Amino acid sequence: MYNRSYFCEEKSWNYERSAEHLNLYKDRKFTYGNSNSDSKSICSLCNSNLNVFDAETGEIVCSNCGMVISDNIQSFEAEWRIHKIEDIKSKERTGLPTSLAIHDMGLSTFISALNVDANGTALTQEQINKVKAMRRWNRISTFNSKRSARNLNNAFEIMTRIKDKASLTDATIEKAAYYYRKALDKNLIKGRSIEGMVVASVYVACREMSVPRTLDEISKVINSDLTFVSRCYRLLVRHLKLQALPAVHTSSYLSKIASKAGVSERTYRRALDMLARVNKDHIALGKHPNALAVAVLYAACITEGERITQEQIAVAAGTSMVTLRKRFSDIKMIFQLQ
Repeated sequence: MYNRSYFCEEKSWNYERSAEHLNLYKDRKFTYGNSNSDSKSICSLCNSNLNVFDAETGEIVCSNCGMVISDNIQSFEAEWRIHKIEDIKSKERTGLPTSLAIHDMGLSTFISALNVDANGTALTQEQINKVKAMRRWNRISTFNSKRSARNLNNAFEIMTRIKDKASLTDATIEKAAYYYRKALDKNLIKGRSIEGMVVASVYVACREMSVPRTLDEISKVINSDLTFVSRCYRLLVRHLKLQALPAVHTSSYLSKIASKAGVSERTYRRALDMLARVNKDHIALGKHPNALAVAVLYAACITEGERITQEQIAVAAGTSMVTLRKRFSDIKMIFQLQ
């Protein structure tokens, strides 16, 4: 038989020891939590799931009885303390995040142009001469020894211009930089224009991220030849095996055209309802989304009585009036418009 008094004595001793341990933490800062999902953080003494985390000692302590549940836990908090707001910028050392849209992904050494040391003390003339030489050799070793670094630097400068002029997001540019790096690894850029491959990479990223940008729009941003850019795009799709790129939905083009044409919100919502019906019809198969969107929006303007000419809405969509009339004739067949 088991000695019941032994277990009672041991349990009472554990309570006394835990209470003493709890007094040690009365002046500490805790992070309180509820560990319903983590069975390892449930107190084995009182079965409580309420605990506190002490960042100084790396221990999880039961807030009910004071028992140490886990110890030697890694803390992800900063090891320095701040006493005012100005201390945050002076003590943090994280810097910018890594990015594929930077030629060195933000991981290379950068020597500041300021001729001062870490404490802000001005350098002597002898030290300034040494730092200038270090800057020069750092710049030479970064670009001149690696052709790929110079290629990526030029390509990402062009990509930044496209991002600003075409109003693209950072996520789209990151995806475009990823495809450009893959093309560079496969030696697809040798003998071809960097601008053409950059435009093709950006267009592939726009297709994948469902951003309504055509190849013609992106190529006009940097005055690139559309024929050569189209050839680069087909080369990129073939070698990177990107045949399953999703088509941009027609509603994305519809919102962009409606914003440029300045139509009312009521007409735009009417066009969305009409577009949902058009997409279910067989007439929409094989039609360009931009042409279909501009025709639906023009039909919605006629239905709602909003005065707008075919020329105005065609210019807003970046298409010809002939294309607008052809697609509008298909829309009239669906909705029986006059």
